[in-house]
Amino acid sequence: MSSFIMVLMLISAGVLVLSLLYTLKVARQQKELKNELDTDLPDKVQEHPYTKNPIFLTYLIAAVLVILFIIYKAVDLYAA
Repeated sequence: MSSFIMVLMLISAGVLVLSLLYTLKVARQQKELKNELDTDLPDKVQEHPYTKNPIFLTYLIAAVLVILFIIYKAVDLYAA
């Protein structure tokens, strides 16, 4: 197994662990706010609605990984 694959596996495992921890944190907050109907958005989310959205972050991370993989393959192809 190449070192590139190992690095990608470690990065993927890190993202999975961080995602799980973030999901558990959000779930706890939802349980605390269950009795309130309309709560205000936190100030940080109001200031940066796109950077606090995990879907946009997932797309950004996936795009960066795809670009890095393309660059790696191009360098590997032309180096040989």
